[in-house]
Amino acid sequence: MSEQRDIHSDSHSDQHDRTGDQPGKHSFETLAIHAGNEADPATGAVVPPIHQVSTYKQDGVGGLRGGYEYSRSGNPTRTALEENLAALEGGRRGLAFASGMAAEDCLLRTLLAPGDHVVIPNDAYGGTFRLFSKVAERWGVQWSVADTSDPAAVRAAVRENTKAVWVETPSNPLLGITDIAAVAEVAGGAGLRLVVDNTFASPYLQQPLALGADVVVHSTTKYMGGHSDVVGGALVVRDPALGEELAFHQNAMGAVAGPFDSWLVLRGAKTLPVRMDRHNANAERITEMLTSHPRVAQVYYPGLPSHPGHETAAKQMRGFGGMVSFRVAGGEEAAVRVCERARLFTLGESLGGVESLIEHPGRMTHASTAGSQLEVPADLVRLSVGLEAAEDLLTDLRYALADG
Repeated sequence: MSEQRDIHSDSHSDQHDRTGDQPGKHSFETLAIHAGNEADPATGAVVPPIHQVSTYKQDGVGGLRGGYEYSRSGNPTRTALEENLAALEGGRRGLAFASGMAAEDCLLRTLLAPGDHVVIPNDAYGGTFRLFSKVAERWGVQWSVADTSDPAAVRAAVRENTKAVWVETPSNPLLGITDIAAVAEVAGGAGLRLVVDNTFASPYLQQPLALGADVVVHSTTKYMGGHSDVVGGALVVRDPALGEELAFHQNAMGAVAGPFDSWLVLRGAKTLPVRMDRHNANAERITEMLTSHPRVAQVYYPGLPSHPGHETAAKQMRGFGGMVSFRVAGGEEAAVRVCERARLFTLGESLGGVESLIEHPGRMTHASTAGSQLEVPADLVRLSVGLEAAEDLLTDLRYALADG
């Protein structure tokens, strides 16, 4: 996971490339701060400016200055973010969107046509499942569910009209682990695109493209932004031709990241490594407490040796992440009470911010999966473990779990 890469990505078409001497190879931590973050040529400002602009003066008809004509098609602040995302994921091209769901929708409409089939995981974000089951299905796209932690199950789910395999690892909300390299072998052998939602891990902990994935999906709202103050999404690819197709649809559909949102995510990326280290450390402390608590029936965390995907996670991740889920003894109402009794853990959806969050997936983020193959346990609680002092978080959870 410590692969050294060029600080400047070649992730954009020629009209957006920046020229200069070829730099050396740099570590992830250095890329997070410098990739896409060249000093402003006009002022020397070390932080790229927010180009809050809709259109650009042309040097004659069709004479685009720097390749920019209209901010739906391209914006310098968004370009900086897209270069940063591509560098961090080790991809050839990055694209930034208005939300994670906008990124997924663009990807589906690029990879799939009516009559095509896609394999989706049996544990996935409720919004992703809703996109397949309520939107793409009406468009004529077929889907079926497989346990992506089992490559044989993925292989068995492939049909003649299958075009893609969709994976979340770690998955949302049960923290399932998929062996990306193994599933990439299955997908590649069948001529399919492998899509990996890397939101829970972030590129700091896991780099699916290096393991054989074709596309990485992010909700940049989460760990990439890291401060619960922006909504965004991203796609990163290793095939430049696919990148061009996605860019065409991104422009045609228009759900692009705005300049200020791009700037916020770009700022968040600079601290991603140090934040993720703290998320990991706090989550491990909390998991240790939960596994021995009498009111906790089961804990889902890939860092636990008892987790069925632990060995795979240890192989393909540099840390196990800041997300923890657990089932509460006493059933659904007991789980809801835990969520409501917490004070330092804020009751709310989303994840990946500096503050800790708690939620009831069955009634909140995953309500859309009710009655489906992806329905989550009713007694499940999901934590997004933040950066607060671990002892304070432990005290709050013990209080929330106490009878009262």
